[in-house]
Amino acid sequence: SSRVLWTLAVTQFTEYDGFEMASFHSVSKGFLGECGRRGGYMELHGFAPEVVEEFYKMASISLCPNLDGQIMVDLMVKPPVEGQPSYAQYARERDDILQSLKRRALKLHEALNKLEGVSCNVPEGAMYAFPRITLPEKAIAEAQRRGMAPDLMYCVELLENAGICVVPGSGFGQAPSTYHFRTTFLPPESQIASVVDRMSKFHSTFMKKYQ
Repeated sequence: SSRVLWTLAVTQFTEYDGFEMASFHSVSKGFLGECGRRGGYMELHGFAPEVVEEFYKMASISLCPNLDGQIMVDLMVKPPVEGQPSYAQYARERDDILQSLKRRALKLHEALNKLEGVSCNVPEGAMYAFPRITLPEKAIAEAQRRGMAPDLMYCVELLENAGICVVPGSGFGQAPSTYHFRTTFLPPESQIASVVDRMSKFHSTFMKKYQ
């Protein structure tokens, strides 16, 4: 996105003059998948100098990433290139990871759309799926009786009965009277089938329970 904006700013300067954009990336959110590492970067484009100065001020009073996090960021933004000794291994591992993530994403997407009252777009550009779920009126009433958001109740029961942890959509500012949950396709590929099976069995039981 940053590269596209730079190109537009050069070719269509007047239209994009003053356009503000912030870009973020971290070692735990890309295909590297180093979730235990903490490091990333932010690029500010088009912001006034005094605003950038405030960002630097806030960053300066915070703890910086530890050494291995900084090393990971450097490796992420400057990966091996063709001709270097480690490039073949890097390219093979990168492609294997990305292909596996795609297979897992499609398998989870297909399974979610087979569930009663669930619709899910194909995951694109992230490691999460965000399916919409149509809950029975009795389930909504029970959630209200418990003082819980309906999708939160669904997620809690999923965790308690199937051991699967997902995040309710009510925490993401979803449209009123709609219900979602966020899940991921990061479990090892060998475990995805088991996750899908447990989720499907729970969902079927939940829907029958509140018919």
